[in-house]
Amino acid sequence: MGVHFTDDGEADRVVNGSAFAFLVAMILDQQIPMEWAFAGPKTLGDRLDAPISPDSIAALDLEELRAVSAEVPAVHRYHRSMAERIHKLATFLVDEHDGDAEAVWRDQTDAMAVKRRLKALPGFGDEKAKITLAALVKRYDHTFEHWERAAAPFSDDEPRSIADVASPEALAEVRAWKKRQTDAGLGKQDPPAPR
Repeated sequence: MGVHFTDDGEADRVVNGSAFAFLVAMILDQQIPMEWAFAGPKTLGDRLDAPISPDSIAALDLEELRAVSAEVPAVHRYHRSMAERIHKLATFLVDEHDGDAEAVWRDQTDAMAVKRRLKALPGFGDEKAKITLAALVKRYDHTFEHWERAAAPFSDDEPRSIADVASPEALAEVRAWKKRQTDAGLGKQDPPAPR
């Protein structure tokens, strides 16, 4: 289970082994290749010389986090705004969940409750919350009642998002699916374009 497509086994282990790293990668997964986004938590940890956590990131001065994010190669093409989102996420998790990122979904059985908690996270809108919920089920083997409805359409069998990536081959399928959607003037949440 988990995600496996960064071309760096250690980067995959960081994201798969830390709820916070996974949420940071989900924030970064916007307007850059998925591999780049999901390597971001390891990159930040390497530059800070320690695994990232809500406590460690919240304790950093925002300008320091921006500087670390901007080092070449940058963590994101919009590294300044993404550093701010990551800092806000860490601070929120410290304030609201005692620095425990997994508390967002741990001990929850209802998918709508998890979705609401995800949408409350800084940097998470409705679509990102749905994709994250789908990834928690499809990639990390969590079980939530009515998750298919709460995460729709990302709960279907179409290769729409990171929730459908378990291998480099699956990543290629997601890319091809998104290209067909784009070529047809459709988005990720639309019905699949004709092949």
